[in-house]
Amino acid sequence: MKTYLNILFFLLIVISLAFCASKGDLQTIFPQKIKSVYYQRIIGGREQAGNGTNFYIEFYVPLSKDIQLVKIYFQNQEVSFEQVNGTSFVAHLYSKNRMPDLILDSDSIKEYGNQAPTITKPKFALKPTAALLEYKSNGKARFFKLNNPKEKPMISDPSMIKPKK
Repeated sequence: MKTYLNILFFLLIVISLAFCASKGDLQTIFPQKIKSVYYQRIIGGREQAGNGTNFYIEFYVPLSKDIQLVKIYFQNQEVSFEQVNGTSFVAHLYSKNRMPDLILDSDSIKEYGNQAPTITKPKFALKPTAALLEYKSNGKARFFKLNNPKEKPMISDPSMIKPKK
């Protein structure tokens, strides 16, 4: 009888821990119909301009008042959205290509001031072709996974692009 109680107690703990670890706010359906999701790499015209990726999401109709886009998690980065117009949003992910100055010397004591690189672990483990959209619905944080967003052709110098009239 005591072994049955121990097994039952163990199973109860395992089941309760399994439910604690599950993420209940990952949605399988977004509350509004999405027209298109794509990203576009950008390379600046000068070395100081840097590189990056613009992530776009477009809807058929403007978002309802109870839905607010918060962040996108894409390619080990997270960034907030900007509204382009009523139905389009963009997130600018910038690459940091500045290498710090290193002191290289045959005497290791002179290299003491060099800093080790900082490696940050992403918040979510995603495939390189997947993105995670964080949004608020009725004030509650929710997540929606975007699989295989399309990649549009790269822009080599975005300052040279003239706006359409």
